[in-house]
Amino acid sequence: MGERCGWVGQEPIYVAYHDTEWGVPEFDSRALWEKLILDGFQAGLSWITILKKRENFQDAFCGFAPEVIAGWGEAEIETLLANPGIVRHRGKIEATIGNARAYLEIEAQKGFSTFLWDRLDGVPICNRFSTMAEVPAQTDLSRTLSKELKAAGFRFCGPTIVYAFMQAVGMVNDHLITCPRHAEVAAMRR
Repeated sequence: MGERCGWVGQEPIYVAYHDTEWGVPEFDSRALWEKLILDGFQAGLSWITILKKRENFQDAFCGFAPEVIAGWGEAEIETLLANPGIVRHRGKIEATIGNARAYLEIEAQKGFSTFLWDRLDGVPICNRFSTMAEVPAQTDLSRTLSKELKAAGFRFCGPTIVYAFMQAVGMVNDHLITCPRHAEVAAMRR
């Protein structure tokens, strides 16, 4: 059995995330939106910080219900800024509210999952990297998707954030080929 991807480390929460969630193709619109929001909150921080606070985020953001968050204003922003269980960053909180509104528009038009997965014809990209150094921080596709999300009204969705999101939700399988999860995730393709 091979070794896990080099970014995992030894923390049980990180190992569990790698072994059960990272890279698994996600097609549920609301779940995709939640992960994109969490990746936006990660900007400038480590993913483990977000993972450790994920339940707090889910509670603070009403289970990431975009139809609820889209109606929020200054009172909810102030409440969130006072919540030590989440990343308290006004710009990211305000972006989440705007992103909820943008999500609802896309979801009503064609479905957020369809909006994202159409770029891949619904089939994940399966890379075959053998070292972490080979894994890009962004790609042409993440740059294009970032521009399209921004044009739709999203914020905190630059090409690096979008690529990390694509990896997390299985649009891209970037488990190293030496990692046992590479083949397992590759077998999950629709």
